[in-house]
Amino acid sequence: MILKEVKARSILDSRSERTIEVFVNGAIASSPSGKSTGIYESKTFYKSLDFCIKFLNSWNEEIEIDKFGDLEKVEKLICSRLKLKKPELFGGNSLFGFESAILKALACEQKKELWQVVNPRAKKMPVPVGNAIGGGLHSSSFKVHPIFQEFLLIPKEKSFLKNFRTMKEVYEQLGRQFNAEKINDEGAWHVAQDDEAILKEIFNYRSLVDIGVDFAASSFFEKGLYQYHKDERTPSFQVKHIIELAKLYGVFYLEDPVEQNDFAGFKKINREVSNSLIVGDDLTATHLDRIKKAHSMGCINAVIVKPNQHGSLLHLKDISEYCKKHKIVMIFSHRSGETLDDSLADYAFGFSADYIKCGIATKWREAKLNRLIEIEKIFKY
Repeated sequence: MILKEVKARSILDSRSERTIEVFVNGAIASSPSGKSTGIYESKTFYKSLDFCIKFLNSWNEEIEIDKFGDLEKVEKLICSRLKLKKPELFGGNSLFGFESAILKALACEQKKELWQVVNPRAKKMPVPVGNAIGGGLHSSSFKVHPIFQEFLLIPKEKSFLKNFRTMKEVYEQLGRQFNAEKINDEGAWHVAQDDEAILKEIFNYRSLVDIGVDFAASSFFEKGLYQYHKDERTPSFQVKHIIELAKLYGVFYLEDPVEQNDFAGFKKINREVSNSLIVGDDLTATHLDRIKKAHSMGCINAVIVKPNQHGSLLHLKDISEYCKKHKIVMIFSHRSGETLDDSLADYAFGFSADYIKCGIATKWREAKLNRLIEIEKIFKY
């Protein structure tokens, strides 16, 4: 395939905020945008969204792209034209949107599925992780509301379709039990409850789902203390509190339980809650060097992978290979401001992710879930 037709424009994501959409040889890709962002992830755009759109619209280089690894040619050319030391400096959203559109175009020309361009031997179906109840930065202004950012459902069925149905059923029952009427950016219920009340309720469904929590601890960590409504808590309290909650409610999945620079806190939780997934997100920021550091220090046994946090799909492949080699569980994840692009499903499948975290409700989340149901059918029929 000769890369020759490149166009870009601005579109609105699910939060009605501007992001980028890229066209390559007729194929279309777009990038989501995060609301809860870590300090270690790449900037969204080089200079600005408008600059990146203009840059892509002025693309006049014809490059031969025949396989996944040929993305290196594109990255080198971007660095050369903009005098960048690293391709991710072009911006996580702009680079991901461009590379994803290239791979979609290649898949179309070769009459393949997108995941087959990534890995034609892929066969592992990820387990969905669904955000059922929201809190933290994604919560409403209820007088009483969750401090923790996401309360997650992890179904236990053997097929993706059955997992999706189970997750949806529990989600809807929780909405009725909490008399919830509104949803947040990610389709999770707004509820006027504290964290433990929510954990107690989800615990009743433990025969159907495992419990997960994205604490997003950095979002309520200020001046060396964790802000619990009117109370300020020390880092040592936070570690102890998380361990107690995990053991009391059998929390299987613990994402960012302490702030993004507290490697010691992560390490202690990982040691004390050994049967659970201790997941790095803000800690690791889809950056291989951060993942290596966290893993070598014994801080994590699982990691969130957000393709647009770094932008380079080649870097994503390096992360995937490192995680497989060191038996680190991979959770491919959406962002709070999503688009209808369903490629996250193909990348999760193609890179053999263990889980995919892409919500439960709203058309932007269901697009990814429905795509994985389609992929599962390819292998069943």
